[in-house]
Amino acid sequence: MTPQDASAAAEKVCLLAPVVPVLVVDDASIAADLAKALVAGGLPALEVTLRTPAALDVIREMATVPGGVVGAGTLLTPKDVENAKAAGATFGVSPGATDLLLDACEANDLPLLPGVATASEAMRLLERGYTVQKFFPAEANGGAPALKAIGAPIPQVKFCPTGGVSLKNARDYLSLSNTLCVGGSWVAPKDKVLAGDWAGITALAVEAAALQ
Repeated sequence: MTPQDASAAAEKVCLLAPVVPVLVVDDASIAADLAKALVAGGLPALEVTLRTPAALDVIREMATVPGGVVGAGTLLTPKDVENAKAAGATFGVSPGATDLLLDACEANDLPLLPGVATASEAMRLLERGYTVQKFFPAEANGGAPALKAIGAPIPQVKFCPTGGVSLKNARDYLSLSNTLCVGGSWVAPKDKVLAGDWAGITALAVEAAALQ
């Protein structure tokens, strides 16, 4: 997979909804129910972070849910890429980007949303062919004003800002011409997940899906 093809595929994922839920799930037995709740609310693109021992099993379960498009977040190594792809992930997300990781994603045909924090990082990825990138950690790096400033001289790149994004500030990012969508965890709060409050999570997803 070429970087250009990867970015085209990543853009399609980003355009499915204004918000990509960023999910840290400890229990694979509730994964399908969580995915169904989010998809029902209008958020089909799901990023499962590889931060728990259950993450790969969570991806496997969510990949069976009709209408869901499941990706793996926190990809750090080539092994992460291989494991995510084998588990059923159809896209990947990383906090940063290294040549090893990019090579692995391209070799495994896994579209990657690579993370950047600076204009130089964005330019380096653009030079390789990546025109769709993740701005991370968004709020810590200056928020929407910083992303707008980066976009002025580098309009070729579109972003999915993640990290500190919430219902309160999501529109600040989504109003920018260089933002395709945002990533956020607020649509699946831990208390609702632990309580199995799927209706409550669907309601949060509906609210997020209506953001413009």
